[in-house]
Amino acid sequence: QVQLVESGGGLVQAGGSLSLSCAASGRTFSSYAMGWFRQAPGKEREGVSCISIDGVKLTYKDFVKVRFTISRDNAKNTVYLQMNDLKPEDTAFYYCAYTYNCSDFIAITEYKGWGQGTQVTVSS
Repeated sequence: QVQLVESGGGLVQAGGSLSLSCAASGRTFSSYAMGWFRQAPGKEREGVSCISIDGVKLTYKDFVKVRFTISRDNAKNTVYLQMNDLKPEDTAFYYCAYTYNCSDFIAITEYKGWGQGTQVTVSS
């Protein structure tokens, strides 16, 4: 089983940047694809991005394409989400999670474990 801990959230002005990290414990991190989700108050959790086991295939929801970049370092058991040009509508709790592959990366039920999340707040 993989334990996940997110970090890097905070308060930033619109147009600013944040870099989220998700550190995983366990020797099997490199066996899983990794996804980022977010959940805004009063809204459902939604998929943001997913990265394949080898880090080659990257998948994004349209609303974050170009602005966000997902990456991973299997040697450090960490997945990252670089967020640029942030907008107030990006305000949410951001979660990382692991799954077998990114083929249906927005489906919450495909994920086997989740972190506790980190808050991202973008002021206008």
